Amino acid sequence: MPTEADIHLFNEGTAERAWCWLGAHACRLDGEDGVRFAVWAPNAKRVSVVGDFNAWDGNRDVMQPVASSGVWEAFVPEARNHDLYKFEIIDADGNLLPLKADPYARSMQHPPDNASRIMFEEEFRWSDRQWIETRDRGDLLRRPVSIYEVHAGSWRRKPEQDNRYLSYLELAEELISYVLDMGFTHIELMPISEFPFDGSWGYQPVGMFAPSIRFGTPNELKHFINECHRRNIGVLLDWVPGHFPTDSHGLGRFDGSFLYEHEDIRRGFHFDWKTLIFNYGRNEIVSYLLSNANYWIEEYHIDGLRVDAVASMLYLDYSRKEGEWLPNEHGGRENLEAIELLRKVNSSVYRNHPGIMMIAEESTAWPGVSNPVDQGGLGFGYKWNMGWMNDTLQYMRRDPIHRKFHHHELTFGILYAWTEKYVLALSHDEVVHGKASLLEKMPGDDWQKFANLRAYYGFMWTQPGKKLLFMGGEFGQRKEWNHDSSLDWHLLEHASHRGLLQLVRDLNFLYRHTPALYERDVSPEGFEWIQADSSQLSVYAWLRRGDDDVMLAASNMTPECHRYYRIGVPEPGRYRECLNTDAEVYGGSGQGNGGGVWSQDIPWDGQPHSVVVTLPPLATVLFLHAGNR
Repeated sequence: MPTEADIHLFNEGTAERAWCWLGAHACRLDGEDGVRFAVWAPNAKRVSVVGDFNAWDGNRDVMQPVASSGVWEAFVPEARNHDLYKFEIIDADGNLLPLKADPYARSMQHPPDNASRIMFEEEFRWSDRQWIETRDRGDLLRRPVSIYEVHAGSWRRKPEQDNRYLSYLELAEELISYVLDMGFTHIELMPISEFPFDGSWGYQPVGMFAPSIRFGTPNELKHFINECHRRNIGVLLDWVPGHFPTDSHGLGRFDGSFLYEHEDIRRGFHFDWKTLIFNYGRNEIVSYLLSNANYWIEEYHIDGLRVDAVASMLYLDYSRKEGEWLPNEHGGRENLEAIELLRKVNSSVYRNHPGIMMIAEESTAWPGVSNPVDQGGLGFGYKWNMGWMNDTLQYMRRDPIHRKFHHHELTFGILYAWTEKYVLALSHDEVVHGKASLLEKMPGDDWQKFANLRAYYGFMWTQPGKKLLFMGGEFGQRKEWNHDSSLDWHLLEHASHRGLLQLVRDLNFLYRHTPALYERDVSPEGFEWIQADSSQLSVYAWLRRGDDDVMLAASNMTPECHRYYRIGVPEPGRYRECLNTDAEVYGGSGQGNGGGVWSQDIPWDGQPHSVVVTLPPLATVLFLHAGNR
């Protein structure tokens, strides 16, 4: 039963654990076992719970209002675990509404069916206490983070079994082993909150508290996450607080009024996505979303949330023409209520779980996205660097003969690299809707496409910022991503694809074991351009510094090999060639530096010493300073 404090916090917009009493919960009342249902529907005339336990008859289990809270509740002795149910609501005008799914349901039917399912809190034996404690004590800003972004429904499928999805249990066997072998530190799952339409990829959720039954039960998802933690893999989840679909069983016009969404279409409807927008100014909606963020972290031990489409939340005029939006109380275009929500969510989850990652997908120059709330920021831990992604992919698409005229597209990102705490993300959004796969974006013949992509990955993994790569990018998926089919794993029969896979694996392990590549990610002292202006040759050279090590990296973005190429270095001694994207094992031509070079006492590029290297065609070469060894 909810306490007065529970109700107060919920109505006040500060409830962090509203799922503990809203929804369906096993209960014993007056010596009788049953289920207690609770739902918020403040403008309803009558609310009933209907389901398998009462023949879906709205006259049998009529709910009672809880004072003036807007919450209705009922105790149903006949209800059993796994029974299906919905809420039958009569609005203030006496109209019978379409049956509504429970906004706080912990499980739902398999789409296209859409009833809620009673799901008692079955005991799950977590064994990740040490992982959680270590996570919450650590400082991820000074640790390597390489994220593998996954759509659970299309990473792999079972073609011999009607092309079905892998289950959470199968993913625990196959995906984790693969990610571990590839050297990634985290898996980011695209949304798995229950959603009705496969084509939304999960970004139009209805069951915000229900992991999708497409892949298994809640406990099976917990097993997957627990197994990730046992094998030292973090799990991030895409979270969608920006909008929700118009499906009749969902949140829209929930009690006959504009309850979860804004009444005015200029604030309550996304014309691009044909979805409804949460009313962030209503306290109970804030409690709903605040609780949902904490729910996934507390109940499922998720290690962080990647918040979708933050720009659409921040701006009242997002993708709207003149006259299609309403200014805020100060006449501006900032969505003050959404800003407050994001700050409240970030403050809450970081206070309760200091080691998690809150990541914003934010595509504008909004200041302070990853700054603390008490410093005027939004309070995220990280932000996707969309500008870096757009500029660098635009450069890589160009024919090498034209790259010298656009040299700045690979250097511009450093000018703002420390204004936020960034994730360099090559996400699913870049390989759909006619944009082509990463491999097919590259110019030239097939050899040059692979060489370009290898050089680009070498560049990316040695730039400041955490890393994210969407599934398929690691082996050179040729077709655009299709949510209805598996990745083309048969491509690994070809040496060029196996070589790219090996490169990504080696980049991940080199990154994880080279402090210079991550320790000072968020500090300008961790990066220095050595050659940023060699536009005629399309050559770039830079240093990465850790507390105790230095790495020299150089990229040649033309198909011409540059031999006897001099680059300035800060320290004397040997520079060990620790990775060359042109190596034969990766499918390259095998031109390199024989394992390393020694510095010469010849000042160059403003440095006291220099090295003479071979820069292979369309390649990135990495050298770790080894002193006199």
